[in-house]
Amino acid sequence: MHRFILLFFAILTTTIGLGQAGSEIILQIDEQAITKEEFVRLYQKNNSYLLDDSEKKSPAEYMDLFIDFKLKVLEAERLGYDTMPGFVSELQAYRNELAKPYLTAVQYTDQMVETAYERMKTEVDASHILRLLDEKATPEDTLQAWSKMVELRNQLLKGADFGELAIRHSEDPSAKQNKGRLGYFSAFQMVYPFEDAAYKTAVGEVSKPVRTSFGYHLIRVNDQRTAKGQIKVAHIMKRLDEHAGEEAVNKQKQELDSILNELENGADFATLAEQHSDDRRSAQNGGDLSWFSSTGMMPEFADRAFQLENDGDFSPVIRTPYGWHIIKRMEYRPIPDFDELQDFLNEKIRNNPDISQHSSEIFIQNLKEEYNFEQDHHALDELTTALTLLIKSDAVKSFRPAKPDQILFQFADQKVSTKEFAGYLKEKANDKVSVEQAYENFVAKTLTQYEDSRLEEKYPEFQFLIQEYHDGILLFNLSEDKIWNAAAKDSAGLEAFYQKNKSNHYWEERFHGWSIKCKNLEVKDFTEAVFEEDPEIREEELSDQLADHFGENSAEIAFGYVEKGADELVDYLVWNASKPEDFRDGLHFVRGNKVAPEAKTLDEARGLYISDYQNHLEKAWIKKLRKQYSINVNRKILKQVEQVQ
Repeated sequence: MHRFILLFFAILTTTIGLGQAGSEIILQIDEQAITKEEFVRLYQKNNSYLLDDSEKKSPAEYMDLFIDFKLKVLEAERLGYDTMPGFVSELQAYRNELAKPYLTAVQYTDQMVETAYERMKTEVDASHILRLLDEKATPEDTLQAWSKMVELRNQLLKGADFGELAIRHSEDPSAKQNKGRLGYFSAFQMVYPFEDAAYKTAVGEVSKPVRTSFGYHLIRVNDQRTAKGQIKVAHIMKRLDEHAGEEAVNKQKQELDSILNELENGADFATLAEQHSDDRRSAQNGGDLSWFSSTGMMPEFADRAFQLENDGDFSPVIRTPYGWHIIKRMEYRPIPDFDELQDFLNEKIRNNPDISQHSSEIFIQNLKEEYNFEQDHHALDELTTALTLLIKSDAVKSFRPAKPDQILFQFADQKVSTKEFAGYLKEKANDKVSVEQAYENFVAKTLTQYEDSRLEEKYPEFQFLIQEYHDGILLFNLSEDKIWNAAAKDSAGLEAFYQKNKSNHYWEERFHGWSIKCKNLEVKDFTEAVFEEDPEIREEELSDQLADHFGENSAEIAFGYVEKGADELVDYLVWNASKPEDFRDGLHFVRGNKVAPEAKTLDEARGLYISDYQNHLEKAWIKKLRKQYSINVNRKILKQVEQVQ
C-alpha cells in the first residue's frame, strides 16, 4: 500500500530535471537547478487531479511540497539508492512495460478493436481444407504445400465439390466426418489469420491459401448471420449411448415427455432437474448451465435455446448427439455496446500473438520508412546462398562470413554488418527457421532496439514518465528505511511518543456489556437466572449453557465494548435510536453500562499511533534535510507564475 500511494504521488508531483536549455531557474537546491517550465508543468499537473477545488494549492503553497519531495530524492541519490541492484531492475521493469505502447503500431491496434467489435456482431459459417505445415518448415516444404493449395483452389473455381475435396485432401482429421464444415464462429474463436480471411471472403466464395500456425487453409464461406448475443439456460437431460438401439431411444424420450407434461402442469423445473437429469453436474444447481453464445454450444442445442422468446419459457423435448433435453430460458443479454466491450477487446487483441504479429509488421515497416532503411541485396543474396546449406546441415554455429565487415543494411546513423547478423544466427541456431525469416527477425530486432534507445529523446512525455517512476521508487525505498520501518521497529520511541500524545485518539462514549436476543420467553428466563447466579459469566460459557439446554441458535449473544452505531439493539436501548425492525419486546435486551469517553491505549490504537509517529519522524527528517541542503527560490519568478495561474 505504501508503494502504491507513493508511486501515485510521484506521478503527480515529482520533479523531472528536464528543463529547457536557457530556461529561467525558479529553484536551486545545492547544484541542481529546476526551471520555471518544469515547475509550472508539474504544478498544473498536480492540480488537475483534485476531487475538490478547495484542495487546490497556490504556486507558493505547492513550492513547499515540491522542495520537500526534491530533497528526499536528492538524499536518496546521495546515499546511493539509485545504484542498488533492486532499484535498477525495478526501474527497468517499469520502463519495459511503459515502452510497449511506443514499440507497436498503436493506431493499427485501435482499428483492430473496432473491427473486432463489428465481427462480434456477425457470425460466419465456413468450411476449410487444411494442409498441415510446421511453423519452422523449410522454404521447399512451404512452397510445396502452398502449390498444392493453389492447385486445389483452381479445381474448386472450376466447379469441384468442396466437401469431396476436403474428404480426400484435408489433413484436418474431422474432415472425414464433416466434409470440412466448421459451423458458425465469431471474433476470437479461430486463430486470427483464419478469422481475418473468413470475414473478408464473400459468401459462396473460396479464399486464397491462408497461412496459420497449423499450415495452409482454403476457406469457403457458406453463410453469415447476425450474432445473437448470449443466453443462460437450464436443462433436463436424458443421456443416450451412441450405440443405443431404437427401443432405448424411445424409452428415454418417453421419460422426458412425462417430465415435460409435469412442467406444463406447473411443476418446478429445478426440482425435476435435480431428481431426473442425467447431467449430474448441472442437476445439482437445478439444471443451470453457464452463459453461452450461439457459436459456443452444439447447434442442435443452441439454435433451439435461442428460439425461446421469454425468460421462463421451456422447449419441447429435443434431440442432440448426447441425448434428449428440455431447455428452459433463464436470462438473455444482447451484445453490449462498444464502450462496454472496449477494454475487453483491447485486452484480447493485446494478448493475441497472431494479431500482435500483424501489428509488429506494420510497426517495423513504419520504422523502415522513417529511418530510410536500405539493404544491400547483393550481400544478402550471398549470405542466403551460404547459409541455406548450413541451416540444412545444422551447422549454423560454425558460420564465418567471408566479408564480415560488409554492410548488410543501414538506417538513420546505423550501419549493420554481416558479422553482426552472423552473431545473431549463432544465438538463434536452435530456432530452425529459414534464412529469410531469420534475416527479417534480425532486422526487426535491430530496428526495435534502436527505437527503444531513442524513446526518451523522441517522446518528452515518455522521458517525463520514466523520471517520475525513477523518483517515486527512490522515494519509496528511502522512506521505507527512514520512516516506515523505523517507526514500526522503534518500540521504545513509539512508547515515548504515545506517552506524550495520549490525547490524539479517544474513544467516544461506549456501552460495555451484553447484547442478547432470545428466541422465546423460556430462553429469556433461563438467561436471566444464569446472570443472577454468576454476574461475571464469560460469553463462551453462556453460549454453551444455552446450547445444552435449548440447542444451537436459541439466542444471539454478544459481549464487549460497543460504539454508537455498531449495534442496532444497543443503539435503541442505550441511546434511544430508532427501533430495529426485528425487535421483540421482552426477548431482546441489553445488560451493562455506558462508559465515558477515554483515551485509547497504545494497543487499541497501535496502527493510528504508528502512523502519527511516522508523520513525526518525517517532519523531523525534512527539517534536517532543509538545514543540510542549500535552497534558493527565485521569488520574482514564482510571483510571475502566481500571476499567470
